[in-house]
Amino acid sequence: MSLPDNHGPTGTPTFQQTRRLALYATEGAVQLCRDFSRRALFDWGWLPARDEVQRMAAEDVLLMVSELVTNACLHAPGGPRELRLIWDGRRLRVEVSDASPVPPRLRPTPDRGRPGGYGLRVVERLSHGWGSRPEGEGKHVWLEVPAPLRPRTRLVDGRARTWP
Repeated sequence: MSLPDNHGPTGTPTFQQTRRLALYATEGAVQLCRDFSRRALFDWGWLPARDEVQRMAAEDVLLMVSELVTNACLHAPGGPRELRLIWDGRRLRVEVSDASPVPPRLRPTPDRGRPGGYGLRVVERLSHGWGSRPEGEGKHVWLEVPAPLRPRTRLVDGRARTWP
């Protein structure tokens, strides 16, 4: 794989990579999405982690992917349609699409006597931001996290390149 030769004004690379996973059923969707996301984090250098901060950031991403996919499984007809991961070297955006037009909302106070109701609170605390946007008859629920990575240099085609 060759790296892009685009560089921003500060000399840092400007690029974007998107990974998409189409989903057709709720059974096994959460684990499938976690595995898919873990593979992307390996490919993008988040894993294996260099330090505790990076390890915790990767684990947080996997937890938040699980929460968004679980919400789609529980609250959207047909469950999640697609998981999309968008990495630009500075931030990771996670999107889960589903067929429900109803935007997610935080429960005012989860019922301590019932399981569940904490997923979006987890996402709110761990992400840099989250929300939803309509798409067709359904919506995309998204979250963003900043990169926990320090840029590193690799040789590509005999030249040094900075890569997140």
